[in-house]
Amino acid sequence: MRIPVDVRRFPWIRRLAADYAYDFRSVAPFFSGDPADRGAWADAIARTQAHDRRRDDIAAVIARQQERRGAPARAREAGRILADRKTVAVVTGQQAGLFGGPLFTLFKALTAIKLAEQVSRDHNVPAVAIFWIDAEDHDWEEVRSCTVFDEALAPRGVSLPARPGAEPAPVATITLDRSIIDALDEVERLLPPTEFRESIVASLRRAYAPGLGMADAFGRWMEEVLGHRGLVVYDSSDVTAKPLVSQVFARELSTPGQTVKLAALAGSDLTARGYHAQVHGQDDGVALFYLERQVDGGRRAIRQQDGHFVIGDQPFAPAALVEQATTQPAGFSPNVLLRPIVQDTLFPTICYVAGPNELAYLGQLRGVYEHFGVPMPLFYPRGTATILDSAALRFLTKYKLPLEALQAQDEAALNDLLRTQIPPAVEESFTEAEKVIDAQMTRLVSAMPALDPTLEGAARSTLERMQRDLQNLHGKMIQAAKRRDETLRRQFIHARALAFPGGHAQERTIGFLSFLNQYGPALVDRLDEELPLDLGRHWIVTI
Repeated sequence: MRIPVDVRRFPWIRRLAADYAYDFRSVAPFFSGDPADRGAWADAIARTQAHDRRRDDIAAVIARQQERRGAPARAREAGRILADRKTVAVVTGQQAGLFGGPLFTLFKALTAIKLAEQVSRDHNVPAVAIFWIDAEDHDWEEVRSCTVFDEALAPRGVSLPARPGAEPAPVATITLDRSIIDALDEVERLLPPTEFRESIVASLRRAYAPGLGMADAFGRWMEEVLGHRGLVVYDSSDVTAKPLVSQVFARELSTPGQTVKLAALAGSDLTARGYHAQVHGQDDGVALFYLERQVDGGRRAIRQQDGHFVIGDQPFAPAALVEQATTQPAGFSPNVLLRPIVQDTLFPTICYVAGPNELAYLGQLRGVYEHFGVPMPLFYPRGTATILDSAALRFLTKYKLPLEALQAQDEAALNDLLRTQIPPAVEESFTEAEKVIDAQMTRLVSAMPALDPTLEGAARSTLERMQRDLQNLHGKMIQAAKRRDETLRRQFIHARALAFPGGHAQERTIGFLSFLNQYGPALVDRLDEELPLDLGRHWIVTI
């Protein structure tokens, strides 16, 4: 069973994401086409197939990565057909979150898979779903933890150690040590016992083992979960792919500041139209990072200063750094503005599956795509859902309670619900008593000055005390309703714990590992069935 929810009801959905789904004409100047228009897909396919790429080379890079990770046969076959000039790709991506990261990571990948299958059917072209691991991101705090439900439905975090004082380094350079065993033991202890727990944890231990890189382990786990569906996982830190995009790096350095300027202009236009800009670059910024040469080296910004480039405190002559980017591209990494250009230079991308917050910065890049001569793909909002058990869904359905009412961590929504369960005669009598007391006491307060002006204050105090007493009585009435219907209260708390753990959206908080443990490998197939490709809808689903 599933229930659709208009995403515009959620306070965290900003206007740009809402208009993208429901009023695309308002945002059309910032994008390459409406993903709800079949003709836009045909145009994207034609643009992508006509653009020259080193297809054999990137297919070989993918094959080597898949061989190293032991990818499933269907994923390897999907990687091989990237060499075909007709093949197109639907791409998505995310940081290498511990144990796969939050549930929305799974939704992103599934949306890409479903779109690739739909494109293949509707347009009779080979289409591949690709998951781009943002392995050169350096935010260790963002990826070192995973949150799961324990047996009591409490969100419990499992983390790898922090790296205090360490130079910020790409996640791909971080090798798992013995602490990963402690994290695996902890997650096994926290996950509720189910018929799937033993096999799920065993698979997790194969993917996340001491000596493997953090990004590599993430890739192995994603292939374990979705490789059999043909998902191609790409580790973006692979140095053998850097020569394929060296000219992108060189162009960025040859026209320093242009990428930032173009994105800033689009951001100003978005803001002028009442939207928000996601990325605000520095005027002296370059959309590239410099990677230190040591194994666990940091990722440093490149700045312009007095006609030179500066990395840290070290100046570089422009021509020398352009030459280095051309001949030694492994030492460079794109930032958030240049990453899509690199991605779509490597892959025949017709569509990128984005989260709601990603749409804003992607909308700043149309001029950047033109600047680099790379066709801009379509963008499709990822599937979004809340997974509930049948009891929680029956509760919401029975009482017609909107999903978003469960977000607050107080009992206001519960009290409102309980009020509806109080017999009408009781509530009507209480309301009538309030009206009568207010009316009669107001008349008395008005009459008092004629008798003795000093009594007016006492009369007002009496009215206020009576109003407080009535409210206290009403509160006791609500508490009596709570005691009388404790089952309803338990149902409310259960549904809230599932839907908004800690007051946060489930898909952004709980790792998809929790749901694999609960529902087993069939989770992927059921979500495939239950999550339609439907713009602007959030789905409440049961598995």
